[in-house]
Amino acid sequence: MIDSKTIDELAKKLSELVPEGLKNAGDDLGKQFKQALQSGLAKMDLVTREEFDAQTKVLERTREKLETLEQKVAELESN
Repeated sequence: MIDSKTIDELAKKLSELVPEGLKNAGDDLGKQFKQALQSGLAKMDLVTREEFDAQTKVLERTREKLETLEQKVAELESN
């Protein structure tokens, strides 16, 4: 999931885009933007960069093992 600092920054940027006449409601809009972003991102079932990198390393090791096993099978079949 995206960290709360990033969500806060996005909510702040959205609040800054609100027309001047509505800026008085800025705090409320900021909170609503933050809630909407958190809700939307939660539905997306995102993973952190660390989780993604860890799974990428696991996949690389698995591919290496698979290639090694395929070579061994090919050697055994050729004998």
